[in-house]
Amino acid sequence: MIPRYSRPDMAGIWEPENRFKIWLEVETLACEKMADLGIIPKSVPVNLREKGGFDVARIDEIELEVKHDVIAFLTSVAEHVGEDSRYVHQGMTSSDLIDTSFAYQLKQAADILIADLDGILDALKKRIEEHRNTLCIGRSHGIHAEPTTFGLKLAGHYCAFKRAKQRLETAQKDISVCAMSGAVGTYATLDPEIEAYVAEKLGLQHEMVSTQVIPRDRHAMFFATLGVIASSIENFAVEIRHLQRSEVREAEEFFSKGQKGSSAMPHKRNPILSENLTGLARIVRSAVIPAMENVALWHERDISHSSVERMIAPDATVTLDFALHRLKGLIENLLVYPDTMQANLEKLGGLVFSQRTMLALTQNGVSREDAYVIIQRNAMKVWECNAKTTLKEFLSQDEDVTNALSDEAFEAIFDYNHYTKNIDDIIDRAIA
Repeated sequence: MIPRYSRPDMAGIWEPENRFKIWLEVETLACEKMADLGIIPKSVPVNLREKGGFDVARIDEIELEVKHDVIAFLTSVAEHVGEDSRYVHQGMTSSDLIDTSFAYQLKQAADILIADLDGILDALKKRIEEHRNTLCIGRSHGIHAEPTTFGLKLAGHYCAFKRAKQRLETAQKDISVCAMSGAVGTYATLDPEIEAYVAEKLGLQHEMVSTQVIPRDRHAMFFATLGVIASSIENFAVEIRHLQRSEVREAEEFFSKGQKGSSAMPHKRNPILSENLTGLARIVRSAVIPAMENVALWHERDISHSSVERMIAPDATVTLDFALHRLKGLIENLLVYPDTMQANLEKLGGLVFSQRTMLALTQNGVSREDAYVIIQRNAMKVWECNAKTTLKEFLSQDEDVTNALSDEAFEAIFDYNHYTKNIDDIIDRAIA
């Protein structure tokens, strides 16, 4: 987590000040219910609300001696609260505090990421409508295939991010759990009502069986979801990087006045945002395997997961938040060149009509095998002459074609409208 790729709201979730603030709230809520149940004096939660506080530098100082962050935190709180502090954390384990607070932080992070995804969807929707009917070539294996529209291309990405939002909402719900069940999760020292109260106040659900920690399959799914979202970002970024290549140049990242593309070559306009997004996606995905390896803990608890989560949670969420924000700007400001798209579409001399012609022949009595051979031999001529002669011209001189097709049927093949007749319905379905 470095400032260059961080935004304040997300980074703030992982600052020590916010973490200890959540810790104090969890402890206070637990004390409120304990007091309500008559377990501790009613003055304890009152004093925590009125005098409860901590000092981050002091916590760090204490931890240097005691080598335990929760004890250091509780000691700092005790210095603010006084005598009633002896009732704070009563019957709780460190995991009760840390896991519940960590779940709340992940919930906070997910709120920001869901809002980011809403921004992506809004930006894509506007560009889809703008280019709903902008004709361009579709490619398979990087080679010209058949016509599509740029709006339909974008609609595919729209659906990916819509799925991403749905998955993240599910993952957020799954990770938003409170576990306050004491050592090895038996509630021997904590009444289950305390957990239920804290969970309700924090907007969390209670863990069904927590051993001494919240099961890490929940966290694994959360980080896996972030990894899939990162891959969808990269998928879009790679598309733009290809479309911006000089030989293609159908779309291009916005290049602002005064921007410089190269220290050596003044003419350069590079897809730096898309390349950056590709790199950031790798960082987010790198959190997935460690999160999955955290699932296997010893018996009721160990802390092999702890150091991992202290690193991957800030890094993955902060990086993904930054990447989604950057992607939104890229989409909103993307330069699109319909004329170049049309020129590229026609670049290979009508080879895009090969399937249409083959199907026309099969519908007029020619076997599919023979039709394929007829079209392929003419298509190869187009490749060999570098499209100086079109597929239509070669086919018009082929007796196997002219004998099978009437002039009217032949001419009907070469109509781009055939490829776009269902696109409005597909886009409407996608963005509904």
